[in-house]
Amino acid sequence: MSSTPTLLKAGWIVTMQPGSPVLTEHALVMDGERIAAVLPWHEAEAQYPQAERVELRQHVLIPGLINAHTHSAMSLLRGVADDLALMDWLNNHIWPLEKKWVSEDWTYQGSLLSAAEALRGGVTYLNDMYFFPTAMARAALDAGIRAGVSINVIDFPTGYASGPDDYIAKGLAAYEQFKGEKLLDWTSAPHAPYTVSDETFIKLRQLAETHDLQIHCHIHETQDEVEGSVKQFGMRPLERLHKLGLLSERLMAVHMVHLNEAEIALIAKQGVHLVHNPSSNLKLASGVAPVKALEAAGVNTVLGTDGAASNNRQDMFAEIRAAALLAKGVTGDPLTVSARTALEMATIRAAKAMGRAADLGSLEVGKLADVVAVSLEALECRPVYHADAQLVYVAGREHVSDVWVAAAACWRSASSRPSTRARCWRALTRSSPA
Repeated sequence: MSSTPTLLKAGWIVTMQPGSPVLTEHALVMDGERIAAVLPWHEAEAQYPQAERVELRQHVLIPGLINAHTHSAMSLLRGVADDLALMDWLNNHIWPLEKKWVSEDWTYQGSLLSAAEALRGGVTYLNDMYFFPTAMARAALDAGIRAGVSINVIDFPTGYASGPDDYIAKGLAAYEQFKGEKLLDWTSAPHAPYTVSDETFIKLRQLAETHDLQIHCHIHETQDEVEGSVKQFGMRPLERLHKLGLLSERLMAVHMVHLNEAEIALIAKQGVHLVHNPSSNLKLASGVAPVKALEAAGVNTVLGTDGAASNNRQDMFAEIRAAALLAKGVTGDPLTVSARTALEMATIRAAKAMGRAADLGSLEVGKLADVVAVSLEALECRPVYHADAQLVYVAGREHVSDVWVAAAACWRSASSRPSTRARCWRALTRSSPA
């Protein structure tokens, strides 16, 4: 990383700072790892005459997108089992294949492939849930991408661990090994209420409290899950987790498709963050999260792709667009999720869910310089009336030209600066996934 400031001279800047309009003909200045200034072109050039200048006059700058739920290594299972319901997909396809194939190296290769796909698509942060957390940590560091690495626990044995205590011990060892790495956060990650016992949930809640971690868990994904919980425990999953002390601002509840009014009010009161995965839920026919009711209740709803085995495109632009359109279509209300709200779900809201709102999620002075440039020069992106809406309803990941993580260039398209290559591509060249 150069000690010289870098001045990005953009046509538009969507800062995602609450209440901020789209800025036109402004520049963003990166100095060290952070944003030093956001100013009109002429003011920035006058104040930073020695800065390295990057001309992006037909581009819009946005904060790096945050994928709030994925299984990175499962990029190696992309397309292996399509057009199936969740439990058939898991029990008869995914879990048997994972038992056969998953290892430290397999997880590293798949995670590296996902990191490359993410950076190309404007994603600077992957919140992951998978086995072999050391592999995910190494892949993120090699790629130069941020990651939420999981201490992932499931109650039955796998090729990774023999049982809950073994998962926890191995996860904690990985956490201690990589603790302090600037690009890495960690989560306490019980897989789901149907695969984790009360005792294990309590241990993982205590682990999160001890180490100040977020909790990352699949919850209320299908109607069968809810009905199974009622049969086994005499209560719905959220009620059970509430009794175990899991519902708090630490919890990132993934999917949450099947909710009643009382549950929506409860998670709003407890400050639970909800991770909406529109494409995965549609592909697995799990249903549609009640986003209109969640928004009305004030729940912090964010976006994730899920893994590449259940949502074959790890494409956050597709999730942003799907979230906006799906909410309108199922409610008959075009105002349910506006373009701006959909962008918030992948930026500032997601940073809040990860406990990183002070540093990430918006382009503000003092925050870390995770910045994405999206070209609106292509004919399919013209004309531009509202740059923020253009990002949601027109542009896609193929229009991402440049990505910086902590001001370090991680992706630059061949059309802009072909000499600069992402670290993830160098690593993939050394050892390609099989």
